[in-house]
Amino acid sequence: MEFSGAKLALFLGPDLLVIKRDNKPDIPYPGYWDLPGGGREGCESPQDCALRETFEEVGLDLPETDLSWSESYQRARGTVWFFVSHQPADLVRRVALGAEGQCWRLMDPHAYCRDALAVPHFAEHLRGYLRHAGL
Repeated sequence: MEFSGAKLALFLGPDLLVIKRDNKPDIPYPGYWDLPGGGREGCESPQDCALRETFEEVGLDLPETDLSWSESYQRARGTVWFFVSHQPADLVRRVALGAEGQCWRLMDPHAYCRDALAVPHFAEHLRGYLRHAGL
């Protein structure tokens, strides 16, 4: 399966885990609130990509069975996958920021969708999921 990357909307309790992107002019959306995820490495599956990136970026090692919803969509660089996982709120104690990003925080998912610094296409896909899930 060809795809370029994957993102994970990771809920810890009712809140969404977001990462403030580095403020570098050579990356897309510098300083915006991002979701864990990134580019594909090697021949990994979309699920493996999202879960590897989540571990690298916030230190959480989740099993594939914890991915509860997914969709793929097209971007300029190709197909991207968007996953959702709902985890217990107390997992927040294990969050540890990796080498990328300025900081992380928990955010109400609806607030993320309205935030001027949310990556727009991720906010759009999250809105779709929230409607689908009746949240």
